[in-house]
Amino acid sequence: MWVPLERDERGYESQLATNYLGHFQLTAKLWDSLSNSNGARVVNVSSWGHHFSPFIFEDPNFINREFESFSAYGQSKTASILFSLELDVRGKNKGVRSYSLHPGIISETELGRNVSHEDLVNYGIFDENGKVINDPSKGLKSLSQGASTTVWCAVSSQLNDIGGVYCENADIANLDNSEGKSEENLDGSTLMKDVMPFALDETAAKKLWTLSEELTGVNFQI
Repeated sequence: MWVPLERDERGYESQLATNYLGHFQLTAKLWDSLSNSNGARVVNVSSWGHHFSPFIFEDPNFINREFESFSAYGQSKTASILFSLELDVRGKNKGVRSYSLHPGIISETELGRNVSHEDLVNYGIFDENGKVINDPSKGLKSLSQGASTTVWCAVSSQLNDIGGVYCENADIANLDNSEGKSEENLDGSTLMKDVMPFALDETAAKKLWTLSEELTGVNFQI
């Protein structure tokens, strides 16, 4: 997150490769174990940042469009949600359910290593003295608080008969039908909630699965 344009050895944009394609490939490699486990869950840590961009099928690796880091990050996190949606459709008959989630804004990581202190203050993540702001009501969480929704998706009995959903704050998120620009919400953390309709598009989810097989060279047949 917050990285300049970088590409892996295949030429793929780094956030797409790291935040999504690697997860798709790993899950495919683990599929036999998952499907033989008599009940398994795949939990993909997405982000509210998916609001920044739908998945751009025409140019996912920024070959012919101008690179913008938030857009690239958003696209990769939208991909995680779409993957979870389609994985659940394909895997539930094998006893495998899938979920995606927003953990919150977790500043006690190295995600902000490429961001200036001034910007982190402006985003409301640090106070003016450089101290981490912890305010779960605004989505600003500690490491353990941030892990809570991941754990909830992995073990909650409330999800026993539900899959393919995007979660936040240990609950299933609501749909975001607002038409405002997501970028305008960066300094208003209380607005960082809900899931965009484009991230739950079943047609896009199926299309992304096929593209992911092509990009990774992995035949992920269920």
